[in-house]
Amino acid sequence: MSFTILFFAFVAIVCIQIAYYLTFLFSFSIKRAEVRLKKHIPLSVIICAKNEAENLQKNLPSILEQDYSNFEIVLVNDSSSDETLEVMKRFKELHDNIKIVDAKPIEAFWGNKKYALTLGIKASKNNFLVFTDADCRPNSNKWLQYMSSKFSNQKAIVLGYGAYAKKRFSLLNSLIRFETVVTALQYFSYANLGLPYMGVGRNMAYRKELFFNNSGFNGHMAIKSGDDDLFINEVADKGNTTICTSEESFTTSEPKTSFKDWILQKRRHVSTSSLYKSNHQILLGLFYVSQLFFLVLGIMLLLLGHNWTWVVSLIVLRYIVLLTSFGFAAKKLNEVGLIFITPFLELFLISTQLSIFIANLISTPKHWK
Repeated sequence: MSFTILFFAFVAIVCIQIAYYLTFLFSFSIKRAEVRLKKHIPLSVIICAKNEAENLQKNLPSILEQDYSNFEIVLVNDSSSDETLEVMKRFKELHDNIKIVDAKPIEAFWGNKKYALTLGIKASKNNFLVFTDADCRPNSNKWLQYMSSKFSNQKAIVLGYGAYAKKRFSLLNSLIRFETVVTALQYFSYANLGLPYMGVGRNMAYRKELFFNNSGFNGHMAIKSGDDDLFINEVADKGNTTICTSEESFTTSEPKTSFKDWILQKRRHVSTSSLYKSNHQILLGLFYVSQLFFLVLGIMLLLLGHNWTWVVSLIVLRYIVLLTSFGFAAKKLNEVGLIFITPFLELFLISTQLSIFIANLISTPKHWK
């Protein structure tokens, strides 16, 4: 009887997983990106940097060279201890569309990126804001054209894609990129379904008036992380949010090079999810739990030899649907090389996510950087 219960539980889990991946497939993976470039609206590009002198030197030129007629760059120095501020000043001397905000540390907001970002948003002169990080570079000189084209009278939030640079023969790099595609597959799909729940600060945009009309980051200022996902989770809805998935609109960042640094980064990101709206927590939680139980129950049933032909058939069916959904998304996001090792990367990622969840129960990361 217990074997039968385990088997039917496995069947239910497989059905849940297939339902998720079919939803992702039809809501995002196979949909074509719409391209309708519009008149250049005034933009403010906001970059908050902490100890990013080298990255600013390398990546700022690609933003300054954007094929866009009306934009400023607001550089926010978040209490850096290196030459970040000096690099900003050197760029400002050469370009009159750069504005610098030097965020001094104060006790109430020590180590809080949201405070520095708020100062940058207040200093910006335009109502349409585009956000990226100092370690990001646009994929093309039409990045701002594509991102701004998604704004309309109704759409006040644009969710973009922030990729990570590819490193050959690196398991960590493949895992980081796989996790990035899986995350994008979810938040783009949910946004298309009218349930936007997050964005990534490496590449997103919204109206300044939306920020101030919702009291900025005040609802979660005490949380060090979440300047991107928590804010979007709070203010985004079916009517005001859209996505931008044209390859020309992507940004690319340098990924972490050690498991320790990546795990710490993911711990900061995961620590904010408990503050998401309850319906988002349920959807995301069920997806992860069903992934975990798919592996656990599948392995158990195979080892026990119970209905193994049905178990194998269900496993194969689930992976066909997974690879189809992930494959189309990976192609759209220029990560085709990951498709062939998806089952292995998924297993590794689920194990890593479980360890991160346990670690965050014990202690929560304190600083954004």
